[in-house]
Amino acid sequence: MSLLQGLPAAVAAAAPERVGTVTAVRGLGLEVAGLGCAVGDLVEITGDAGLVTGAQVVASARGTLTCMPLGPLSGLRVGHPVRARRGGSLVPTGPALLGRVLDGLGRPIDGRGPLAGPRVADEGSVPSALERARIDTPLQTGVRALDTLATVGRGQRLGLFAGSGVGKSSLLSMVARGTEAEVSVIALVGERGREAREFLEDDLGPEGLARSVVVVATSDEPALMRLRAASTATRIAESFREQGAHALLMMDSLTRVAMAQREIGLSAGEPPATRGYPPSAFALLARLLERAGTARTGSVTGIYTVLVDGDDHNEPVADAARSILDGHVVLERKLAVMGHFPPIDVLGSVSRVAAKVNPPERTAWAAALRRVLAARTAAQDLIDVGAYQRGGNPLVDAALDHAGEIDAFLRQGLDERTASKDAWARLSRLATTLGGPR
Repeated sequence: MSLLQGLPAAVAAAAPERVGTVTAVRGLGLEVAGLGCAVGDLVEITGDAGLVTGAQVVASARGTLTCMPLGPLSGLRVGHPVRARRGGSLVPTGPALLGRVLDGLGRPIDGRGPLAGPRVADEGSVPSALERARIDTPLQTGVRALDTLATVGRGQRLGLFAGSGVGKSSLLSMVARGTEAEVSVIALVGERGREAREFLEDDLGPEGLARSVVVVATSDEPALMRLRAASTATRIAESFREQGAHALLMMDSLTRVAMAQREIGLSAGEPPATRGYPPSAFALLARLLERAGTARTGSVTGIYTVLVDGDDHNEPVADAARSILDGHVVLERKLAVMGHFPPIDVLGSVSRVAAKVNPPERTAWAAALRRVLAARTAAQDLIDVGAYQRGGNPLVDAALDHAGEIDAFLRQGLDERTASKDAWARLSRLATTLGGPR
């Protein structure tokens, strides 16, 4: 390198460092004066005894920045010096991540040493709408009810909608072990700390973890860390897509991400809107979900759990997510209570790409089973009180006569995996037994 080539770097290094100060610590955030940072920039606050706390700028006013910490606020006070972090934020990528567990900033927390491999900027670019490849290939999940009745397409974004404790995480673990995707990126956002290790060791297991990258931000961590965990996991999945791979991104849960943005938005002074969520929470959902999908080469198939508030599937976050996603699978608490796993409400679940990735005969088999289930649901009250007379509806008769076979097809053990071709063959036989496509 010549002297002239190195001159700009030398001038930048010799420039005086601008130091701001904390002017207020209020609620979940703090205010900083004296820095000219932009929204999204990272800063570092030097507290007592040299303790450094990271924060991110979330709002800017004349002469004042509103920052959200990446760590606890305890120990910070007015007057502490604040410096802009140089170099920005980078996210690790590459095959070396497989089998590793990271925090919201992409740092390893599994005790297996530092990460090797390249790093990329934490903000990925959303593929242009006209540059995205069409979704025309099914993605095997290993779950019969999903592969046949709510088929997931490679590059699709699917939501798992359920209340708390219905089985969302268990279903995700089945998909992680049974999918044919080349790599799985799993984000556990805002979950209980106890569940993280149980998910890794019991639900995911060594086999699933070996082909996965797990990003964890538990419920006790600051809102910004939870939000960044979702972004970091998405960026890692994007990096695999940029290399031409077909990645599976699973996020549990999207609702916790929206809640984290609600905390940040309200602390930054945004007005509360629907059920306390500020407008930025719904804008964030659109930006985050649009980052998944297909590109010219490679794809990111997104499966997001949505924790419906009070089992209300029309609450704001669920309603907004459903309008953006390419399909939704409803997990029914009533089925879970009866020991029916996975507790998928077949009639309430829709994949908007199923007809595009399945040949007509497979679509007809799925429709035949749906018609029988719909007929039985419509007549369930009469059946329960013994008022239904056989012969009144052939579809209801078929549902009653073959209830055991239907139930056996829809049920699946946590450790049971079914190849997609075997699931379709079984559905074909079941549809023929029920009277065949009409």
